[in-house]
Amino acid sequence: MAERVKLWQPSVEQAEGSELWRFREWVAQRHDVRASSYQELWRWSVEDIDRFWDAVWKYFEVIGNRGSGLVRAGETMPGVRWYPGADLNYAENLLRFAAEHGDEEALVGLHEEGHRESLTWNQLVGQVGALSAKLHSLGVRPGDRVCAVMPNIPQTVVALLATAAVGAVWSVVSTDFGIKGIRDRFEQIEPTVLLTVDGYQFNGKYYDQGTALPELLEALPTVQQHILVEQNPRTAALPEIRVPSHRFTEIVAIPQLPEFTRVEFSHPLWVLYSSGTTGKPKGIVHSHGGVVLESLRANGLQYDVRPGDRVYFTAATTWVMWNIMVDAMFCGATVITYDGAPAYGAPDKQLAICAQEGVSYFGTGAAVLTMIQKSGLSPGQRHDLSALRFVFCSGSPLPDAGWEWMYREVHPDFRLGSESGGTDVASAFVGSNPFDPVYRGELMGPYLGVAADTFNEAGEPVAGEVGELVITKPLPSMPLYLWNDPELVRFKEAYFDVFEGVWCHGDWATQLPGGSLIIHGRSDSTINRGGIRMGSADICQVVDETPGVQASMVLGVELADGGYYMPLFVLPQPDRTLDEQLQAAIIQRIRTELSPRYVPDAIVQAPDLPRTRTGKLMEVPIKKVFQGKDPATVDREAAADPGTLEWFLYYAQDFAHRQDSAV
Repeated sequence: MAERVKLWQPSVEQAEGSELWRFREWVAQRHDVRASSYQELWRWSVEDIDRFWDAVWKYFEVIGNRGSGLVRAGETMPGVRWYPGADLNYAENLLRFAAEHGDEEALVGLHEEGHRESLTWNQLVGQVGALSAKLHSLGVRPGDRVCAVMPNIPQTVVALLATAAVGAVWSVVSTDFGIKGIRDRFEQIEPTVLLTVDGYQFNGKYYDQGTALPELLEALPTVQQHILVEQNPRTAALPEIRVPSHRFTEIVAIPQLPEFTRVEFSHPLWVLYSSGTTGKPKGIVHSHGGVVLESLRANGLQYDVRPGDRVYFTAATTWVMWNIMVDAMFCGATVITYDGAPAYGAPDKQLAICAQEGVSYFGTGAAVLTMIQKSGLSPGQRHDLSALRFVFCSGSPLPDAGWEWMYREVHPDFRLGSESGGTDVASAFVGSNPFDPVYRGELMGPYLGVAADTFNEAGEPVAGEVGELVITKPLPSMPLYLWNDPELVRFKEAYFDVFEGVWCHGDWATQLPGGSLIIHGRSDSTINRGGIRMGSADICQVVDETPGVQASMVLGVELADGGYYMPLFVLPQPDRTLDEQLQAAIIQRIRTELSPRYVPDAIVQAPDLPRTRTGKLMEVPIKKVFQGKDPATVDREAAADPGTLEWFLYYAQDFAHRQDSAV
């Protein structure tokens, strides 16, 4: 095993000034828990998870009715029900800081062209109240779905909170999605209200969204009301649409105090989307109570967010990182949004924003940091980043060189946390904490309350070797269910199909002595380009609809140097070949139907597609060979056509060898 390299150590003052330190003292007094280290506190939190989560509720003074019932009903996953009989509201808890910090900034919106807008806590409360009242007047009730196609702007946060305030269910996708990508997500949940923007600027170009609105509404027949969020004062009148449309600016012009509808702990809050290898994206449903407790635990104890902190994430609204960013407001932080291109004007644009706004907590993807690093710039010399206290890095593992570069070229005194979790829990399972030092390439350990482990293929705990990252005890932030899956069939297949009663997350990890972990990347076939996940089936469905294409398979391969390789394998129709004309048609469809983000790095004609005997694409084993795994470990007997499988394994192995030679 390579020598561990320590990059940063918190000072005594930094550790003792953290919320985690105060929580530990509080727990010691009330529960007689004596923990001299983070590991000891974590061990108590997973050995007595009921008392731990109740401690989180009481310590952070959650607004709502706790009730006198059990913390949870049930023991075996899935099927655990948390806080039966309790009720609360996500928006009411997030907005509580307005009472003491009403005139301070709550939301700041930055735009490519330089425009800056902001809302104080009082203004935010007033807009949430006005919009939630409007939603109620439009007939929206608890459990109804409100959807949005919107960028990362303050108005999107207002819409989320207003939806949650009335007990409705929120769902959002980014504006760069095509009609098909939006329909495949939203038609499942049958929204009654849709919010859109008139347009937006990205990488110097203005994109008009109004012209596509009639087609979008035709694709979503359950929508009964539309709300327009105007971003461009030059926008002409909207085209004629089939439903009444209301202007956001007129709705929020007269502030109102919100009337929060308290719902049961397990009432749906929002639907996020993830997808495996077949079918439409899965709608992952999270609860009001689970997200409230998770947000307080994560932001207060793991990230050490404090009132007045300024938080900025590189995040599109489709990515769960956007939700995690908004959740920082639970601890009184000011959130900065930005709807432009990540590198607009300069490769280190994201760190320039951190300097401009005095950001103390920055969230981003490893790909963004690697891109800045490879630009050759030294952001620490170009910008004042002295306010930076914590960087949340996610999306994929950050290469070792990136860790060292961050401390050498960005700032020498901050906590760099590589966090692993995601859409499935709207947070992370493992990552950093305010007590422990930062070692290159390592995640400090599991979050409090998270019984994380690594299993081999036999379901046995392993340490010091690569295994599957698993969670052996339930969490309140685990999804309630997948949408339209009342019997939990797909839910069990997604998370509990590998090891019975154990959550298998789909990450490869190595557990080190002392509890820290190294994440090696995804063990499934989800596409994760630019930090935003897309199911391979989403892309292949679009490609397969291209005239001349019979079938396709796409892979997303995380590389050891921090890069990402995305090849698309195409089986043309019998009378066609993959010529330049067909390649151009495929690229055009991906750009327009999904997003330019998912244009592949290579389009390769294949003799056939590798499938199992049951008809499933063999994406995962082939992806592993691309990443350097020995092809001899692949089970040829599982293949319907071993010859086709051999063709792919040879192609993947050749790629891996060329990568090694380049290094």
